[in-house]
Amino acid sequence: WSVFYHIGSVPPYYREVYAIVCCKQEDQVQRDVFERLLSRTELPTAIQNQIVEQVEWKDRRLSKLSFYRALALIALSQQGKQPSIKLLENYTQAEFPKPQLGELSELQSLRMQTPQGNPIRLSQTLTELLARDLVQVELIPEKKGLFLKHVEYEVSSQVMGVLYRMKYKWKFHVLCKSLVLPHINQNGGPCSIFVLRFLCSYALVFFPVLQRFKSSVYRRYSDFVVFHELLLLRFPYRMVPALPPKRILKADREFIDTRRRALGRFMNLVARHPFFSEDTLVKNFLTFSGSDVQNKLREFKGSGDEFMTCKIAVHVKKACVATKGTQEVNAIAKPILCVLLNTVTFKNCAVTCTIRTLGNSINRLTWFFSLSAVGSDTTILSSCAPESNSSWTTLKQAMKNLSVEFSLLADKSAQQGKREQDDVVEKLNLFLDLLQSYKDLCERHERGVLHEHQRALQKYSSMKKQMMSVTVQNKEPVSVEQLESRIVQQENAIQTMELRNYFSLYCLHQETQLIHIYLHLTSHILGAFVSSQIQGHKEMSEVWNELRPKLSCLFIGPNGMPSPPLSPQGN
Repeated sequence: WSVFYHIGSVPPYYREVYAIVCCKQEDQVQRDVFERLLSRTELPTAIQNQIVEQVEWKDRRLSKLSFYRALALIALSQQGKQPSIKLLENYTQAEFPKPQLGELSELQSLRMQTPQGNPIRLSQTLTELLARDLVQVELIPEKKGLFLKHVEYEVSSQVMGVLYRMKYKWKFHVLCKSLVLPHINQNGGPCSIFVLRFLCSYALVFFPVLQRFKSSVYRRYSDFVVFHELLLLRFPYRMVPALPPKRILKADREFIDTRRRALGRFMNLVARHPFFSEDTLVKNFLTFSGSDVQNKLREFKGSGDEFMTCKIAVHVKKACVATKGTQEVNAIAKPILCVLLNTVTFKNCAVTCTIRTLGNSINRLTWFFSLSAVGSDTTILSSCAPESNSSWTTLKQAMKNLSVEFSLLADKSAQQGKREQDDVVEKLNLFLDLLQSYKDLCERHERGVLHEHQRALQKYSSMKKQMMSVTVQNKEPVSVEQLESRIVQQENAIQTMELRNYFSLYCLHQETQLIHIYLHLTSHILGAFVSSQIQGHKEMSEVWNELRPKLSCLFIGPNGMPSPPLSPQGN
């Protein structure tokens, strides 16, 4: 999809502008910088908003090629054209036009300006988080170890699927226009827009499924344990989901599959987290295919935690003070913890409904086997049976025919149970894992940074008292200097603790916002449950209605004529 970049259709001016406004550390253009650049074009506000909607954003950032696309839309809009994807698709010139942005020397100030808004705020939506990644964890056949069999998992990052392929469809159009049409013209063939339409209609067939990381790796449970430990060390102030329990002796297949599902939820929460997903630790876990993955992961142990690597860690104090710090977090955390308790109840109810549905499937399957066994019975009746029982053969055939519908009913119930397990129970478990990780984070915040800060202040206070005592008693200068040095060290430690405390609050505020974003998942879960119930009842109602006319074969009178079914008599 970057073919227009490689064939030289991008003017050198685009590259010069990008080199000026891009963030050097990320090699991307931040949204606030782009919006300030867009305001220099003097285009109407409505046109500017259309351009912003047309370009592809990822975490409020533009990649190089998306930025080039935006510059092309700006230039075409300045020529009086309506910005749209079709406009780029139908552009036939050898090179995209040059936008009017003023002097290049003036663009340098756009990146140097302080970003507007509150840095503590997250801008992602639930749709963007869910589309960030889709990690699948599948079981592979067990392998025999020295003493016990061990389970391995195939972990693959299946990013974005059809949704993103549809988004990149316009790039396939550009590819066709850039490569196919010149080939047709050179060979004297007809150059028709219908060719493009035909090829683009098959874009989803020819365009490969996008993957965030182009590899599938094999991991054991112990690899997940090391990965989880390092995540806690690297991101102590973020929500790190818990791992499922370790394997127990004589674990059955149900336990192994339940743990596989839990590992899948763990990986998806990590891979979709705004601050985990792009970290090199996560990338290595999802891509490293060597034999010693645990030692590879442990290389990150000495790289420092997020406070040490985050560029804005020492500048978040002002934002945290503006949000009233711990008091506001505590006020927000309480209702979230209430949601945790209610989610447990919802999950238990959903599990009960799913078990009941699967139980109905088993019961109806039992009906199928019973009716089929009776209908297939070839035993000859005793000679002492009354003549009216000669219709028993007819009844047996009718029961055998009815067994087919009960098999269908069992199948429909099983499908509904599977649907509710995947779309309702599993999503509730995902949400529950997230809420539990938030609760764990709040506990780490209270017993970790806050207590350490208080202990450091107490130690500093005792040192000051000792210093005053030494000064009054006129002790030796060496001991005084040593005590002064220790006090300076303690002051530095307190300053670092204070910065860590504010950074912890900063992260806690962002994680709280992330919880609020995921709260919208409850509407998806409820919608999935209602849809599954409607679909299940509709399908089973159709089968019951097809079964009802066949019941007439069961009601045979003494003369071999059908008789109406008995009904309970009123008192």
